[in-house]
Amino acid sequence: MQNQTLQKYISEIIGTYILVFIGTASVATALYIGVLVGIFQVAILWGIGLTIAIFATAPHSGAHLNPAITIALYILRKNSMDFFEMLGYIGSQFLGAILAGLSVLIIFGPFINRFESLNEIVRGEKGSELTASAFGEYFPNPDVLPHETGADLVTSFHALGIEAFGTAILAFVIFMSLDPKSILHKTNGLAPIIIGLTLTLLISLFGSITQAGWNPARDFGPRLVAFFAGWEKIAIPGPSNGFWIYIIGPIIGAPIGGLLYDKLLKISDKK
Repeated sequence: MQNQTLQKYISEIIGTYILVFIGTASVATALYIGVLVGIFQVAILWGIGLTIAIFATAPHSGAHLNPAITIALYILRKNSMDFFEMLGYIGSQFLGAILAGLSVLIIFGPFINRFESLNEIVRGEKGSELTASAFGEYFPNPDVLPHETGADLVTSFHALGIEAFGTAILAFVIFMSLDPKSILHKTNGLAPIIIGLTLTLLISLFGSITQAGWNPARDFGPRLVAFFAGWEKIAIPGPSNGFWIYIIGPIIGAPIGGLLYDKLLKISDKK
C-alpha cells in the first residue's frame, strides 16, 4: 500500500514536471529567442505537454497534475482520496513544477541574460516582469501590455475572475472525461487529447490578459524559482501584489466547474 501511494506521488511529480517544463519552455523560447510567433503556437505546446503528461501518469495517479483539480476531486469525489493523500498530491505537484522552473532557468539562462542586456532590463526592477513572465504569470500579460498602461484594463478582481472562469471550464471537461457513461470516457485515448486541446483553447483566448494559468503549481513553482534567481519582489508578490490570484482563482474555479458538470450533465447510474 505504501509503495502504491509513493508511486502516485512520483507520478504526479513527473507528470507536473512534463506539463510545466514543456509549457514554460515554450514561453521562454517565444520570449527570449523569438522562434515561436503568436500566442497560439505557445498554447498548442502547452496542450501537447498536458496530453503527454496525462498519457504518462493517468494509469498511476489519475493525472491530476494541478492542485485545483485535486481539491475539486477531494470535495466532489469524497471516496477518491483522504485529506493527507490530497496534501501528498499537492506537494508532489508543486515539487514537479519547481523542478521544471529550475530546468528552464538553467537551459535558457544565457538567453535570459542576453534578452535583459539587449532590452536594458534590470532583473528585479520595474519592467522585469517581462522577463519573469516565462516563469510566473502576470496581468495584464507584459508581452502584450506594459503594467503601467494595462493595470487599469485588468484589475485584480478581473484577473481573479478570469482565472476562476478558465479553470472552471477546464475542470468541467476533466469531470466529463471521468464520467463512466460519457462518450469521452468510453473512447480509449481520446480524453487526454481533448483535455490538452481545451487547455490550448483557453490559453489562446485568455493568455493575452492573464497569461492563463489555471494551475497553482504551474504558476507558483516556477515563480518561486524566479524569486530566488533575482526577480525577488517582481516575482513575489508581483507588481500588483497579485501572485495570490493564480492560486486562489483556480481553487475557486475548479470545484465550480466540476459541480456544474455533476449537476447538469452527469449521467445518473439510476435507470
